[in-house]
Amino acid sequence: MISPRTSDVTDTGDAALPFWHETLDNGTPVVVRAISPDDAGRERDFIKRLSPEARRMRFLGQVNDPSGAMIRSLTDLDFSRDMALVAIIEHEGEPVEIGVSRYATGEDRGVGECAVVVADDWQHRGLGSLLMRRLIEVARARGMRQLFSVDDPENTKMRELATELGFSRHFDPDNPHEVVHRLDLV
Repeated sequence: MISPRTSDVTDTGDAALPFWHETLDNGTPVVVRAISPDDAGRERDFIKRLSPEARRMRFLGQVNDPSGAMIRSLTDLDFSRDMALVAIIEHEGEPVEIGVSRYATGEDRGVGECAVVVADDWQHRGLGSLLMRRLIEVARARGMRQLFSVDDPENTKMRELATELGFSRHFDPDNPHEVVHRLDLV
C-alpha cells in the first residue's frame, strides 16, 4: 500500500499542474506529477520495460518499440483537455518512471477515457490504485462528469482495480472483445 505524504500543486503560469510526494509501505519515496515533454525518454523506457502481457493489456495490442509520434502524443499534452500522472522514483541517482495514469477527452470535455499501467516489478503495491485515485481527484476538480476505460475482458487486474474504485463494468455492445468500465464523478 501507499500512504500519502504531502500534496502540492505546480504553477506553470497558465494552469496549476498536480504534484504529490508519496511513500510506499516499504519506505520508497515516489513523486506523482503531471507528465511533461521532458519525460519522453522515461516514457519510452517505461513502455519498453513492460512485459508483453502488460503492453497488450494497456494498448489492446502489442507495442514493442513505440514511435516518436506515439511518445509525443503520450507526453506533450494539452492539459486543458487531457491529463497524465507519472509515478517517478529515484534509482541509482536517476529518475525512473514506474507507473502512469491518464485520461483524454474528446469534444465533450466532461467525459474522459482513462488508462493506468504500472511497471511489472512495482505491481501489487497499491500504486495503480494511488495513480487512479489521484487521476479521479484531478478529473473531479476540473469538473468532469465521467471517466471510462476500454479494456480486454481478460484483464483481471483492471477489473479488480475498477471494482475497488467503484467503476461499473459492461461489455461493449459493438465489440464483444472489449469491456467498458465507467465511473460517474458527480
